[in-house]
Amino acid sequence: MNGKTDIIVVGGGPCGSFSALTAARLGAEVLVCEEHREIGVPKHCAGHLSIAGLERLGLRLPREVIENEIKGAVFHSPSGKEFVIRRDSPVTYVVNRELFDKHLSDLATKSGARYFLESRVKSFLFDSGFVVGVAVKKGRDEKSLASNVVIDAEGCSSTLLKKTGLQTLRGSMVVKAIQAEVDRVDEIDGDMVEVYLGRKYAPGFFAWIIPKRDASAKVGLATWAGDPREYLRRFMKNHPVASKKLRKSSITSLSLHPIPLGGPVPKTYSNGLLVVGDAASQVKPTTGGGVIVGLSCSKIAGEVAYEAVKNNDFSETFLSRYQSRWKELVGFDLMVMRQIRKLLNRLPDDKVDKIVDLCAKLGVDDVLEEVGDLDFQGRSLIPMIRHPTTLVTMLYFILSWLTSSSRPKCARG
Repeated sequence: MNGKTDIIVVGGGPCGSFSALTAARLGAEVLVCEEHREIGVPKHCAGHLSIAGLERLGLRLPREVIENEIKGAVFHSPSGKEFVIRRDSPVTYVVNRELFDKHLSDLATKSGARYFLESRVKSFLFDSGFVVGVAVKKGRDEKSLASNVVIDAEGCSSTLLKKTGLQTLRGSMVVKAIQAEVDRVDEIDGDMVEVYLGRKYAPGFFAWIIPKRDASAKVGLATWAGDPREYLRRFMKNHPVASKKLRKSSITSLSLHPIPLGGPVPKTYSNGLLVVGDAASQVKPTTGGGVIVGLSCSKIAGEVAYEAVKNNDFSETFLSRYQSRWKELVGFDLMVMRQIRKLLNRLPDDKVDKIVDLCAKLGVDDVLEEVGDLDFQGRSLIPMIRHPTTLVTMLYFILSWLTSSSRPKCARG
């Protein structure tokens, strides 16, 4: 191995680039290994991000990255009931994921991080129980790259993590997501996301239509069962509400990716190693959103990796402060969201119908508008307890779960 880099990051997605950006800004020498030829390709996830979350991270996006601004959502129950949450000003951006990923990598590069594209990390390098670098294949060439710390941002595959002895994400709680870009959509508010619930079209998760400014849209779903392509075809052609909105739509691109919904892996650090993003299952189990939570954890990873370099201490004892910090920031919320996800997976469609109907009748949307936080959903439940209507809804929700818990055919995860 020739020379040694302070920090090597595996993966040039948002979490890898944000870790690199953070550490490089602090003064560390950072190298990012990305297996694909181009950052942001292939695309992953819908790119539906909370504006408040981006602001907390200090990210101001270029105009060309933002495809739309969203003020709320329309939830469609399995039987066709609706529950609407709308705010006066935009709460989320729809972003072009390719341009978003490139923007983060550009920021990292300008801060001094280097990128090795078309460089697939085959394995970690170990010495005396420490991760001390990576073995990389670029074309036909293979070489070893030494580092003091490796940040694993490889994504949901967790191929490298499996070789460390650390526990990887729960396979039973991974759903298969598919998303189509369509050229047009009818009869939809341009500043509202459409969410479709029900086991017939998206068992284990939900389907969505996310409009863009130019009347095109992102249409997708996730499921733990069967072929997501078939579920998407069925949703677009047969759903009694969505099919009318999509009757003139043509698919312009299609992407598939897994989403881990089981909550974070138990341990996200080891000697010389930190694990971030999808590889650590730092994803909201309720919605599958992983960008804001993942970036928040990646920022901490970049800071701790830099501190390790500065203190010349790469032991898991020192690096454990990464897990302590991200758990303090988002641990409670992810734990609550995981329990909600398990509850949702057990609810049959008739219970979902009743809950959506009750939410609409009790005006829970007003409560959510007052106290809700898209990124910290767990702690948002605490002030909601003050609202009687929310207490009734939550009580009904719990009773629904208790009723359905005796029906094994509804259980999963």
